[in-house]
Amino acid sequence: MSQLALPLAWPAEPRDAVFLVTPSNAAAVRMLEEWREWPVGTALLVGPPRSGRSTLGRLFVARTGGVVIDDAPAEPEESLFHAWNAAQDRQRPLLLIADAAPPAWPVALPDLRTRLAASPLATIAPPDDSLARALLAHHVERRGLPAPAELVDWLAARTERSHAAIERIVDALDRVSLERRRRLTIPLARSLLIEAGLIDAGATPGFLEDA
Repeated sequence: MSQLALPLAWPAEPRDAVFLVTPSNAAAVRMLEEWREWPVGTALLVGPPRSGRSTLGRLFVARTGGVVIDDAPAEPEESLFHAWNAAQDRQRPLLLIADAAPPAWPVALPDLRTRLAASPLATIAPPDDSLARALLAHHVERRGLPAPAELVDWLAARTERSHAAIERIVDALDRVSLERRRRLTIPLARSLLIEAGLIDAGATPGFLEDA
């Protein structure tokens, strides 16, 4: 599959929901875009917490008129079984969202297990470098943080490649910006994030440290 331009919103509506597309999640987006080609009426969307999977589910509903069951493993298996059958009968797509697909998601009901095995799978991977930077820039801009562009670059080079870690870092910077009422700088961010255990002091060398 060809590389996608970075970043993209999929799709533009609804306005309050943006899902940034990079190679780490492009295959999942492409599969949801091609829902009419699914071999059955249900698909699984799996990915780590805070990965935007619920946002992608809402966008899927807005685009297709389908149904989404978020945190599907928490639902009764009989209910999922009937929902799978209903999607097939009514030709209205169903998207089940979970942390992981079976067998990592243990399913006891044999008939449901068989149906899930036949369902296409869309996987959101951990952020790649492009998405990590795009997410940091997006969260910083959305919160109106007084952060220079070079700080975003600095953070992107040092942030753990997980959606949750990126949000924790922006949360911490947001708090210190509000508490101290000062513009964020690389030295201030470095001190704060090391103290909070969000970055490793031994992994932050570079000419920007004293900027």
